Amino acid sequence: MEAFRWECATKVRFGQGCVREYLAGLVKEFAPEGGNIMIGYGGGSVKRNGSYDDVMAVLESMGYSREGNAAEGRMIVEFPGIMSNPTLRRMREGAELASLMDVALIIAIGGGSVMDCCKAIAVQAKYKGDAWEDFWMQGKPMTHERIPVGVVVTMPATGSEVNGCAVLTNEETKIKTDRDYSEMNPAFALMDPVYTLTMPPRQMRAGTFDILSHIMETYFSFPLEDNPADDVSEGLMRGIIRDFRAAVADPGDITARSNIMWTASLAENRIIKTGKSKDFEAHNMEHQLSAYTDCNHGEGLAVLHPAYYRHIYKAGLPKFVRFAERVWGLSPADYGSDEELALAGIDALAAFIKEVGLPTTLRDIGFGEEEFEMLPEIADSCFISSGAFRPLTKEEILEIYRECM
Repeated sequence: MEAFRWECATKVRFGQGCVREYLAGLVKEFAPEGGNIMIGYGGGSVKRNGSYDDVMAVLESMGYSREGNAAEGRMIVEFPGIMSNPTLRRMREGAELASLMDVALIIAIGGGSVMDCCKAIAVQAKYKGDAWEDFWMQGKPMTHERIPVGVVVTMPATGSEVNGCAVLTNEETKIKTDRDYSEMNPAFALMDPVYTLTMPPRQMRAGTFDILSHIMETYFSFPLEDNPADDVSEGLMRGIIRDFRAAVADPGDITARSNIMWTASLAENRIIKTGKSKDFEAHNMEHQLSAYTDCNHGEGLAVLHPAYYRHIYKAGLPKFVRFAERVWGLSPADYGSDEELALAGIDALAAFIKEVGLPTTLRDIGFGEEEFEMLPEIADSCFISSGAFRPLTKEEILEIYRECM
């Protein structure tokens, strides 16, 4: 195992009714002197699933008001319209508003995009420089004061509620990338699985595959030897496959939804990354696809993963064999070699993707001739993973894209 540092400072409160039970106490803890509170969210889904009303009811019971005087504090500052694949421009608009309104606490209500944008707003609002250039691009130490962030999760996928990662898209340079600072960990996360029951089926499928992708991106990386992080990852993969099937079969299965919600957090609270080199090349490739085309992140990952793994499996053969045996239950006795068994495991992944109704080609997610012509430029813009079993070349990334058409 590689040497590592591990920490997760986020306070998690999980279960039905947790917002009404715990939010007031957490607001008092992280904004003890009052001050204005910003509420960040996307569109109408938070009003359909009840999360927005629950948050507002608690804040109003504490004396906060949407009609208050900003200078006197205790005002609710709304920042709606955070899009999927949040842009640098939108983040800067939120940071400007948070600074102008002297916001003391930000509450993000939604999925990963909303959480990521709000975490970045909290960083930029009190920073005198350009947070994108200094942190997302250059990775400088983050030592300045930041606005505390709390999150109310309504769409489990990214695990952003329990880590310091935030993905942004610079729409001018066509760069979509993440940065993970422990300083950006949310102060608290409220997770009520009931909110997820109103998710559209497409979003549920895409988000749940993103969870599986996060686990695989960590699992398929060095070391090849058995280790505790991979032991945990195998259990999480088996569980998310089981619960994914259950949620597709019965969208109202609250047990499956609860399991999916918590698995998203366990996949990204850094515990399975301990001692691992971490790959995330599939994420790098998808990030640039969505930076150029705004395609759905989870769907893009579903298309890319099998093709990517067929390119690199020989470099990490023991792990792919273990994946076939321990995750998919395949028997070595049924295959003539480790390579055949490894490929069968990748085939099982591809079959599962099709089984749960996810797209399997880029054409399935809307790519046509115009996007096909863009692929060389997109491939050339991709970051190359240093933690992969075998680093790709730009030419090989283009080959994978074309195979996925």
